[in-house]
Amino acid sequence: MIKINENYLKLPGSYLFSTIAKKVKAYQETHPDADIIRLGIGDVTLPLAPAVIRALHEAVEEMGNAATFHGYAPDLGYSFLREEIAKKDYQDRGCQIDADEIFVSDGAKSDCGNIQELFDETAKIAVCDPVYPVYVDSNVMAGRTGEYDEATGKWSNVIYLPCTMENNFVPQLPKEKPDMIYLCNPNNPTGTTLNRDQLKVWVDYANENDAVILYDAAYEAYITDDDVPHSIYEIEGAKTCAIEFRSFSKIAGFTGVRLSFTVVPKALKSGDASLHDMWARRHGTKYNGAPYIQQKAGMAVYSEEGRKEILEQVAYYKRNARTIYQGLKDAGYAVAGGVNSPYVWLHTGEMTSWEFFDHLLEDANVVGTPGSGFGPSGENYFRLTGFGTYESTAEAVKRIQNLKR
Repeated sequence: MIKINENYLKLPGSYLFSTIAKKVKAYQETHPDADIIRLGIGDVTLPLAPAVIRALHEAVEEMGNAATFHGYAPDLGYSFLREEIAKKDYQDRGCQIDADEIFVSDGAKSDCGNIQELFDETAKIAVCDPVYPVYVDSNVMAGRTGEYDEATGKWSNVIYLPCTMENNFVPQLPKEKPDMIYLCNPNNPTGTTLNRDQLKVWVDYANENDAVILYDAAYEAYITDDDVPHSIYEIEGAKTCAIEFRSFSKIAGFTGVRLSFTVVPKALKSGDASLHDMWARRHGTKYNGAPYIQQKAGMAVYSEEGRKEILEQVAYYKRNARTIYQGLKDAGYAVAGGVNSPYVWLHTGEMTSWEFFDHLLEDANVVGTPGSGFGPSGENYFRLTGFGTYESTAEAVKRIQNLKR
């Protein structure tokens, strides 16, 4: 018999969003005339910005000319894009990040899932709870999480940091020492944030305890409050303890284009081992680089015109999130998020998360995401996204409000 990685068999059920898709498909088949509004998955709906489209066309034309054709991209990304990222996302904000500390990739989801390969299988992870499922599931696949307890929804070798309304969604320092700490700021799914002082606590803790912070900043473009950092490297000491993930998906609508980058500072080491060099080695071995066409489109995001256009799109989605937040709050729901984030996190009252999912689907024809799918502390919560059209978002809010009447 072929030997397989039995850790995959430990994963409970299917991936959260696959389960949602199956349930919605089944409902549609029995209710073909239902006008379903989808505010569940974090996919965007606006078309790519005009500046990005022009860059894509230019890149395609270049690929059709022998003098400007591009084959394999550099493993770590084209220098023209890495230098632009370093300057405008970091150096202009006072963060001393160099271009050669930036690794261009095809998606933050991929990098968040793959980064765990740098760490020993006995390394212990700490995750905010609720949490983006990829963080936990990728460590399950690596055999790092122990055994799953279906009754509690927890893995035996994972440190859970509850984030609920009772603690204002701020994770507390763990009593047990972790090796890897996953932080997402602004948070997915709760839509809440850590300010500079709160994040400094974690940076200091990681440095004092030889832990690494795996910092997901995919939603930094949605930050509104001045006291919420756009990068963990705005915090003193972060370069010696943190890896940061960024995505073009939510800021520029690249969900179907696929482009991201990860920052691994050269100062981040385990003894004499450089995590920067290890990630570069992995990148070179397992990856042939993000395509030139996508990276040329990424450059357009940093142009003056492109920046203006994409921030208008971000403002559109932020307006949607505020509409959901205020509408649900007016209807009597306890809600969080919706300010520095495209996500709104609501309490489902006495219903479980999946009971509320069914209630919303069947009685309002609105699709969201059950909070329990993000971890045990997500039970009795529910996520809605601001990535729909404004018209469908406003209609969904009216339907949910009517359920309360």
